[in-house]
Amino acid sequence: MTQALAERETGSRSVGQEYVTFSLNNEEYAFDALNVREIIEFGNVTKVPHLPDFFKGVINLRGTIVPVVDLKQKFGMESGNYQRHTCVIVTEFSKGVMGVIVDAVSDVMYLPDESISSTPSFGTKIRTDFIKGMGKVGDRLVLILDIDKVLTEEEASIIGEQLAVDTARQEGGLS
Repeated sequence: MTQALAERETGSRSVGQEYVTFSLNNEEYAFDALNVREIIEFGNVTKVPHLPDFFKGVINLRGTIVPVVDLKQKFGMESGNYQRHTCVIVTEFSKGVMGVIVDAVSDVMYLPDESISSTPSFGTKIRTDFIKGMGKVGDRLVLILDIDKVLTEEEASIIGEQLAVDTARQEGGLS
């Protein structure tokens, strides 16, 4: 009997949640699906001066200014070579809305809690707080990211302050 059939017959389902999976340099990552607002084609990004290199700029998404981060560059991977499947995952996080550039979105998948392992410790010098866990899908591992911790507090504040200034300018509040 399949798991889905057993769940239908017993009315039970193991506890877990849905994740949006995506790739960065042929590695698989995921965000909690509840944090994903939408997925859009990578297009025109307006540069904003004086921000970290991984911050690519902003997009206007139906009247909302959305900061865009190149996740590969943020993670120290080789980046800038955007392909046909490159897209932006628009996410909601504690400081607002942020677009994240990824190589391609793979799937939306349900992962039961028992298939998720905690993040291994790599010592105190390596930052891993942005990794919620590691999902086991068959013989593959999917790194599950915590969208609220992808940016440091300082980086999120810098972006928030810059967006406030840009929004005020756009609304005619500053010259």
